Amino acid sequence: MTLAIGLKAQLTPTGIAPVVKLTDTAKLYNPAADAKADIATAVKKASAMHKNVLLQIGGNWCVWCIRFNNFVSQDPDLNKCLRDNFVIVHVNYSKENLNEKLMAELGYPQRFGFPVFVVLGDKGNRLHTQNSEYLEEGKGYSKDKTMGFFKDWSPAALDPKSYEKGTK
Repeated sequence: MTLAIGLKAQLTPTGIAPVVKLTDTAKLYNPAADAKADIATAVKKASAMHKNVLLQIGGNWCVWCIRFNNFVSQDPDLNKCLRDNFVIVHVNYSKENLNEKLMAELGYPQRFGFPVFVVLGDKGNRLHTQNSEYLEEGKGYSKDKTMGFFKDWSPAALDPKSYEKGTK
């Protein structure tokens, strides 16, 4: 089962993060969380499960952050692809906790706005930072663009064996 670190107590029995409404008192991001510890746990889990880590950086104040979580949670294809390939960590960025040291270590991803996604390999190395604006379509997100992002940064996409003659 893949956990969304920081949402452990809110997971449904199937291990899927719940849909969060903007009016819910349930929070997607936890300003009090130890993001570095959550990431270390996720990297350990990803390594054991042959997955990458997806950091979704944002805050409960961010409409687009909640919108992205709900969009992926409600779409069975996106949800499956995400959970098959990544261990997810929701990293808080808010006035209560900017996670400044972590943001510096990740190359200042907040420069792209929110949410912003950082993909880590199963050893914790940063592979990619994704500006979420490129996944948007109208007043929401594009399924095709989001699925492309998930697939392009999946472990299989980064495995040299996927590109050997006779495969792919």
